[in-house]
Amino acid sequence: MSVVGVAAAVCAGGAAWLVVGRDRGRWRASAVLAGGATPRSETSAWQRAVGLVGGRVRHEWWVLAAGAAVALLGESVLPLLLGAAGVPLMRRVRRRRDARLEKERVATAVIALCGELAGEVRAGRQPGEALRAAAGGDGPGLAGTGAGNGLGEARAGVLAAARFGGDVPGALEEAARAPGARGLVGLAACWRVAVDRGAGLAAGLERLEGALRAERDQRADLRAQLAGARSTAVMLAGLPVLGLLMGSALGASPLRVLLHTGAGLGCLAVGGALEGVGVWWALRIVRGAEER
Repeated sequence: MSVVGVAAAVCAGGAAWLVVGRDRGRWRASAVLAGGATPRSETSAWQRAVGLVGGRVRHEWWVLAAGAAVALLGESVLPLLLGAAGVPLMRRVRRRRDARLEKERVATAVIALCGELAGEVRAGRQPGEALRAAAGGDGPGLAGTGAGNGLGEARAGVLAAARFGGDVPGALEEAARAPGARGLVGLAACWRVAVDRGAGLAAGLERLEGALRAERDQRADLRAQLAGARSTAVMLAGLPVLGLLMGSALGASPLRVLLHTGAGLGCLAVGGALEGVGVWWALRIVRGAEER
């Protein structure tokens, strides 16, 4: 099979993957709105197989698979070695993304905890009882979050302090050390002011919830504005691959030149280094803007 045929197959597979992913998102949304399970009768065997493979195979192993495919097409072991070297890098990227998503889930749970705790207090419950109901139940609070970042143990400490009359603000500040749980510092301050000075706990929690929600929305808006810059950097990084495909379509055999000649290996090394530095620099600028 020629390089053009392989490229066409890859494009068709990518299109099918996008369609399946979009359909899966639509089914998940309909299931959440309907309050039931995903309608599996509407899924085909192919779509279930694609979803199963995508859920079981880590993203970094696709780099190794791509390197193996290029090694077969170019009749060289170098792309396979480069793909194997790229697996740890992609694993680091995936773990960083998973940590960011977990941090966002914890931050959302803290916002929900403040809102639910304010509702419980306004309903007439005592602060300790309201905290046990909000943080220990099956609602949108901290239950079920932070299993891998220490928030689970901190949550148990908060519940124990609320149950047995311990230092609830101290337990909340301890739990706030977990990634994404910084809002619990404000909850501890509201709790301390309400207990020491008799101020209204519900009003303070509602203001805290509004502030945390506004901060989260601001971060989401900034991330949406920077998505275009990130997509442009990734698109520019893929232009050399397009050049290789165009050269193969013209019959120039660019893979053979790059992998089997001294000048080609030199161009590959210099171009790969410049490509990596360019992508790293562009993404560093985007990350710096997000952090500020």
